[in-house]
Amino acid sequence: MSLPQAAAAGAAASASASARSGPVGIGIIGTGMISNAYLDNLIRFPDVRVVALGDLNEALAAEKAAAYGVPFSGSPASVLANAEVEIVINLTIPAAHVPVALDAIAAGKHVWIEKPIGINREEAKALLLAADAAGLRVGVAPDTVLNPGIQTALRHLAAGAIGTPLTARTMMRYSGPDLFHPNPAFLFARGGGPLLDMGPYYVTTLVSAFGPVRKVYATGSTAKETRTVKLGPLTGQSFPVSVLTHVDALVTFESGASAQLTFSNDSPLAEMGTVEIIGAGGMLLTPDPNHADGGTRVARHPQEYAEVLQPTWEDYPEEGTVTGRGYGALDMARGIREGLPHVATGELALHVLDIMLAIEESAAAGEVVVIGSTVDPVPLVDHTRDPFAATLGA
Repeated sequence: MSLPQAAAAGAAASASASARSGPVGIGIIGTGMISNAYLDNLIRFPDVRVVALGDLNEALAAEKAAAYGVPFSGSPASVLANAEVEIVINLTIPAAHVPVALDAIAAGKHVWIEKPIGINREEAKALLLAADAAGLRVGVAPDTVLNPGIQTALRHLAAGAIGTPLTARTMMRYSGPDLFHPNPAFLFARGGGPLLDMGPYYVTTLVSAFGPVRKVYATGSTAKETRTVKLGPLTGQSFPVSVLTHVDALVTFESGASAQLTFSNDSPLAEMGTVEIIGAGGMLLTPDPNHADGGTRVARHPQEYAEVLQPTWEDYPEEGTVTGRGYGALDMARGIREGLPHVATGELALHVLDIMLAIEESAAAGEVVVIGSTVDPVPLVDHTRDPFAATLGA
C-alpha cells in the first residue's frame, strides 16, 4: 500500500477517534535505538496500547515487535493504515520528522515527534497549520522535562524559592554521540549537532522557567570536518560533519532575564546536565533535563565570607512518579480522551526550534538575531496523577 493510500485508509478509520474510550492506540514509526526507551515505558502505561511498529527496515520492526509484545509490524505505511492507531509516535531521523508527521496527519492520526520538531521553521509551521486544519494534535519531545526531576525544580521556582529568576547558565559538553551510536552520521547532519540534538532539553527547560525568548547572540565552531564510527558494523567508516559542534550563546527573554548556554561535542571532558538559575533570593540547580529524575538544590546568598566557599544547600527530592520517555505521549493521549490540553505542544517545540536556528544564524552572521515566534506560558504537570494508573476506562 502506498503512503497516499495509507493516508486515505487511516483517515477514514480514524474519523471517530475523538469519540473513542479506553486506552489510546499507539503506532511507532522508526524502530532505531531511541524506540527502546519509548517502548520500555509505553508498554507499562495502562492508558495507552502500542498496537503497531513500522520502519523502512521491516525486519527490524518485526524484531522489535516480538521483543516488546506488539501485535503488528511492517512498513511506515502499514502503521498509518492501521485503524487501531490514534497517535503516531515519529522516531525517524530529524530530516524526516515533518514529512512523516504530515503523512500521519493526512491519515487522520495525532502525532508525537522526537525532538526537534523539524529542521527549518517553514516546514514546522506548515505541520502545525495542517494539524490545526485537521483538528489533530502535535506533541514534541523532550518529555524528560515533564518528568518529576525538572517539574519539581520548576514548581519550586514558581513558588518563589529564589525570588524572581534573573539569569541562568547551562552546560552540555562531551566528545559526542559517535562514542556510542553505531550509525551516528545523522547526528552530525542538518538537524543534529549538539545544539539541535541536545539543545531541546535545555532550551525547553529555560523557556518553561523564564518564558519566551526575545533575541540571541552566539558564536560557534566545528573542530573536525569528518568523524569516524567507533562501534558496530560500520566501525571505521568516516562521515562528514555539516553542523557546528561547539556553540556558545547568550539569550535574552521577553521578561528581560538572560541565560548563557554552551553545547559542545568537542570537549574531552564531560559536563552534562548543568542548569543553574540565579534569582534575587539565591540559586536553584535543576537536575539533568535529559533525565527523568533527580533532586533540586537551592543555595541562599551568604551571610558571611566563609559561606561563599562553602555554601549551604537545601535539597529537595523529586515529587511524583518517575517514568522517562513516552510520558509526553501519555499526557497527550489522556488529553485527547478528556478534551484537555497536553503540555509538550507543537507551538512550544516551534519556539524552541526558532531559538536554536537563531543561535545558528547568529553564530554564522556574528550579530544579534531577534526571535520571530513566541509561546504561551508552559503549564506545570500534575505530579499527583499516576502514569501507571488506568484512568480512561476499558
